[in-house]
Amino acid sequence: MSDLDVIFRRLDAIESIESIKQLKARYFRFVDEKRHDELAALFTPDAKIVTDGIAFGSPADFAGTVRDFIGAAPTVHHGHMPEIEITAQDTASGIWAMEDLLTFPAGENAPKGHNGYGQYRETYRRVDGNWLIESLSLTRFRKDPLENWTPDSV
Repeated sequence: MSDLDVIFRRLDAIESIESIKQLKARYFRFVDEKRHDELAALFTPDAKIVTDGIAFGSPADFAGTVRDFIGAAPTVHHGHMPEIEITAQDTASGIWAMEDLLTFPAGENAPKGHNGYGQYRETYRRVDGNWLIESLSLTRFRKDPLENWTPDSV
């Protein structure tokens, strides 16, 4: 392999890692902005998605569940300290620390709010030049309860 080939491989790896970071940033933003169709489009069609032990049949099922569970409630989702490894020319894996804050309008059937902490373990695949999430596994290590709110009090 020539020195030039090595340089191009390293450059592709750096660009790929940055693209994957931007992909994950869009994931968190689309959840918080309630952009569910765009959220589903961040995954390969055959993606394996498991959150807190619950498996979803497709990216559309996952995005629909997020929509139905969160509704219009304000949420905050963050990913931190990515460890991304390029595993082949068009595949990669990553681990992300995460934190999420969810509160819901107070009411009789409102889910409990929480501040959660955990970890995403993911794989990625480059399809037609674009990195997509191929598998996602979210495990929360801790969930601290948060009071729900009354919209008029905000």
